[in-house]
Amino acid sequence: MTAGLGTAGLGPAEREAALARMGSLELDVVVVGGGVVGAGVALDAATRGLSVGLVEARDFASGTSSRSSKLIHGGVRYLEQLNFDLVREALQERALLMQRIAPHLVRPVPFLFPLTHMVWERPYVGAGLALYDSLGFSFGFTRGVPGHRHLSRRRALRLAPALRKSVFTGAVQYWDAQVDDARYVMTTLRTAATYGAHIASRTRVTGFLREGERVTGVRARDVENGHEFDIRAQQVVNATGVWTDDIQGLVGGRGQIHVRASKGIHLVVPRDRIHSLTGIILRTEKSVLFVIPWGRHWIVGTTDTEWTLDKVHPAASRGDIDYVLNHVNAVLSVPLTRDDVEGVYAGLRPLLAGESDQTSKLSREHVVTHPVPGLVMVAGGKYTTYRVMARDAVDAVAHGLDQRVPPSCTDRIPLAGAEGYQALWNSRYRLAQSSGLHVARIEHLLRRYGSLIDEVLLLIEADPALGRPLTGADDYLRAEIVYAATREGARHLNDALTRRTHISIETFHRGLAVAAEAAELMAGPLGWDGEQVKREVEYYTKRIEAERLSQEQDTDQEADAIRLGAPEIVSY
Repeated sequence: MTAGLGTAGLGPAEREAALARMGSLELDVVVVGGGVVGAGVALDAATRGLSVGLVEARDFASGTSSRSSKLIHGGVRYLEQLNFDLVREALQERALLMQRIAPHLVRPVPFLFPLTHMVWERPYVGAGLALYDSLGFSFGFTRGVPGHRHLSRRRALRLAPALRKSVFTGAVQYWDAQVDDARYVMTTLRTAATYGAHIASRTRVTGFLREGERVTGVRARDVENGHEFDIRAQQVVNATGVWTDDIQGLVGGRGQIHVRASKGIHLVVPRDRIHSLTGIILRTEKSVLFVIPWGRHWIVGTTDTEWTLDKVHPAASRGDIDYVLNHVNAVLSVPLTRDDVEGVYAGLRPLLAGESDQTSKLSREHVVTHPVPGLVMVAGGKYTTYRVMARDAVDAVAHGLDQRVPPSCTDRIPLAGAEGYQALWNSRYRLAQSSGLHVARIEHLLRRYGSLIDEVLLLIEADPALGRPLTGADDYLRAEIVYAATREGARHLNDALTRRTHISIETFHRGLAVAAEAAELMAGPLGWDGEQVKREVEYYTKRIEAERLSQEQDTDQEADAIRLGAPEIVSY
């Protein structure tokens, strides 16, 4: 797979072909769940030579994997829990992702840790970050980011003038990495498809096929047309995150993995609302709070509260939003208000249930089990270590197959768009000149598509009108919406505005101002008539209205009830 040539798409024709193949073959493995772990399992299995299918009930990454803090990190706070192995593993994965697997999608980001105690805190934090830096070295790789450094209060204020001088005594700066989480999942799936995996979104598992005690596949429904069919496979992998227990319930019997959901909410505010050249990390009474650079915005979060309500659309309440604002305002010289908030999103962490009643104390380490013959379940973990989780799950699959299966090689498999990325980045001024786009646009496209940028530029070459920005969301070109529908598996308007782009959280109108234009752009590739275009815009509008109203409610229960008032989109 070189410089984007021959990379498989996830468009309508590819989806139909994948569904047909899954319905007619006996596969080595079928993966249930299209988040980052499921995508990783599909890629790991396909690159070991196994025949693979993957089905996702909604859009790819529509659960936890698009609602994270968008960080690839070791987890500084796990050092205080003395969980050195988890931190080391995560930091080694961070280096691998930045330097080999996805340099176009994973990049360094600096954080400032303000110190509030005069004597003991600097040596304590400094020692922890020195250990953090040292654990980041791995065989064959550099750390990939600069080491930490100590700063006086004056030097810290030069980097982050937004901080209130009276609330801190100095600071330590360290580096981690960030990622467009939903785009990473979709790119992993495209890479798996390039190696032969059959992949389909909006395909819900409704039951398991059995031969006696053994699981021999799944019963599935194409949510787009209601068609039901069987997918036969020698092994099934349940990689459904917070839905792990629900899928286990379809099999019956006592589950070996129990997952509890912890809600984390994030606020998105414009970059000019916080005057800083660096991200900021703050300690709270429960966890940590990040202020994360995100293009022309900041992402501020997160919370950590138990969630037992709707898992598909977790709602952020007024209390959640006020909690984040109150904590970040404690250190800002110019406080944020609710009027500064462009977007809000809520996600659920899949935590392995333990004896503690506090979700922040539950394990982030993963487990893989074989609860019944033919079924592998993987749960827990964190986004950064998805590849290790996938490797361990496919190792369990291999154990259940009657054939010799090679070891995992995904530590040496670049994702689609990675090969040739650096050379194209170095040539971005030439690309700008030849394409007629400003170099800032080329940089934006390279950071999203890497060496697959040629596919986007070809759309613009064929229709120059696609080179214009969307009206009301000018960070994104019209071509990106068309590309989302033709190559990236976006089936509905919400997919394009929420996960292929982030217009729904990066604009004060939350995507409403571009909904009609984007729906018209998707109509041709997806074969929508005028009525379907109208339904797509209406659904998206109701979803945004329900989210906004839910964010005015005081409790989780009230917010959840209102958020559930927005209907799901259907095509038939």
